[in-house]
Amino acid sequence: MQGMDPRLPRHPPPFDAFVAPARGRVQLWRLGGGLAVIFAVHFAVAAGVFALLVRLVPPGRLTAETIGDTPLVMTLLLFSFAGLALGTWGAVRLLHRRGLASLIGHGPTALRHFVLGAGALMAVNLGALALVGPRLGLEPNLAPQVWLMWLPVALVGVLVQTGAEELVFRGYLQQQLAARFASPLLWMVAPSLAFGLLHHDPVNMGANTWTVVALTGVFGLMAADLTARSGTLGLAWGLHFANNCFALLVVSPAGTLSGLALYGTPFGLDDTTVMRALLLGDLALLLAVWGGCRLVLRRG
Repeated sequence: MQGMDPRLPRHPPPFDAFVAPARGRVQLWRLGGGLAVIFAVHFAVAAGVFALLVRLVPPGRLTAETIGDTPLVMTLLLFSFAGLALGTWGAVRLLHRRGLASLIGHGPTALRHFVLGAGALMAVNLGALALVGPRLGLEPNLAPQVWLMWLPVALVGVLVQTGAEELVFRGYLQQQLAARFASPLLWMVAPSLAFGLLHHDPVNMGANTWTVVALTGVFGLMAADLTARSGTLGLAWGLHFANNCFALLVVSPAGTLSGLALYGTPFGLDDTTVMRALLLGDLALLLAVWGGCRLVLRRG
């Protein structure tokens, strides 16, 4: 591969094979430029979506506290993450001379891992809902027929949103940093910290803000670990997809980003009693599924 430096770090298989496409162009200026391209394109697309929302949403309805509380607005917000994926494609093509598929790993294996991760977490979440849901005072949000009408496009939207984030954090960032550095502190922990901090939203999360940031960072660590052990984005993307499907399409806290959920809670993300307990319970379920996925990978 052009520009390959034999002194670049190597990692245990299959992670080494996953990182290999990044080794041709590992200069940090390329990584910095790539991140600039990614977020410039993302913000440009997001600005276009926001301009569209201003035209579609009645005055006074588009606030930080209410955005995403209707199916149309929520769908547009999910698809706005296509800009993140488009920017990532531009970054790897322009600055690293490789294709977007090189961020995913072996296609059939990634698909199998995606189905495993998504299926396992969704099954666990639905089981937990059956046990805990009756005690939460859940309220109907969308009428079932409306929810079913929006469900196909909503699933594609969550696929786009989660896939775009995985391409950036567990694909581009993790690959490029692992190609340059041997330490997991740089290729595993640093992207996970950034991933958590980008979910900082004190307007909607209130006193739970740093709890959400911390738990999102822990999810990033689990996703990065599974990516390193499997050599594909499949498991990380599958877990991310199932987690967001459940939180955005099945049961959503009252307030922002609730526009596509079948049920809602009588409390919002800023609730410091029930919501904080649910966040920690969600972490426990994720840890259980993460451990199960690691076991499956170990057994081949």
